[in-house]
Amino acid sequence: MTTMLEVAKRAGVSKATVSRVLTGNGYVSQETKDRVFQAIEESGYRPNLLARNLAAKKTQTLGLVVTNTLYHGVYFSELLFHAARMTEDQGRQLILADGKHSAEEERDAIQYLLDLKCDAIIIYPRFLSIEEMDAIVKKHAQPIMVLNRRLHNNSSHCVWCDQKASSFHAVTTLIEMGHREIAFITGSLDSPTGIERLSGYKDALTKQNINIRSELIIEGKWTPQSGAAGVETLLARGEKFTALVASNDDMAIGAIKKLHDKGITVPEKVSVIGFDDIAIAPYVVPALSSVKIPVTEMIQETIERLVFMLDGGDFKFHPPFMGELMLRDSLISLPR
Repeated sequence: MTTMLEVAKRAGVSKATVSRVLTGNGYVSQETKDRVFQAIEESGYRPNLLARNLAAKKTQTLGLVVTNTLYHGVYFSELLFHAARMTEDQGRQLILADGKHSAEEERDAIQYLLDLKCDAIIIYPRFLSIEEMDAIVKKHAQPIMVLNRRLHNNSSHCVWCDQKASSFHAVTTLIEMGHREIAFITGSLDSPTGIERLSGYKDALTKQNINIRSELIIEGKWTPQSGAAGVETLLARGEKFTALVASNDDMAIGAIKKLHDKGITVPEKVSVIGFDDIAIAPYVVPALSSVKIPVTEMIQETIERLVFMLDGGDFKFHPPFMGELMLRDSLISLPR
């Protein structure tokens, strides 16, 4: 393997001059730069990126930690696409680290990115507590942003959507349309997002003096199969409901399919709402009403804050994001 010293000898310069050319630190004449780059090309030398980054103090990379349970979903695809595109627009590289299945593994993934000397890190947590993330943000010099969770002590280091309020609004809309028997299929209840969306459902019923019936609440797993299974359970119990809210669109689509198989028409017999407003939502039959979570805007805000922390420039603090209910054919008002 060719070394920097060998490149220096080939170019007829010192090793320090080669280092200055590679890092861009200090003056080097254009003629000397040309000789160094020619020597690099002829020798096949590949610089040690980590060593060069340590010397330059910056790697032009942003790290992203996401637990792998999100990888298979449409939501994560959108999140990763926009994160990669916007990082590229900033002239930086995005490095993904897997948070796997526990808070300890999320911490390990963060440390991995810190060890790689990423300039800044985005955490999309599932297992770490708010208190743990506040402590992580405070401990490290690199800017760290937390996505989709609200921190108690570092509000400028988090970008989040009010999942509870968004769910509350969706369920309230159903109530205003005349529905009182509203079933709910949760997301995984080890997920903060799943818990918040369920909480919004309960608060909306309570505010309208509608009893919360535990038998109308079914735990799902974010998949179409669990949405279909949730409807199967409700019908097997003989539960009566005129509307159903699923904690994501995949489960809502599974629920609609099962209702169709059982001869229950949507929305004539049961109105259905999902969450996330995935690209296919307007194209299923009937077109699915869904709470659109502003993923693009949240990622943009996150990266803009990190760039501000790294490079300075304009920054305007953004309040919490809200989901928007997209009304489509899967909803109907009940006769008064």
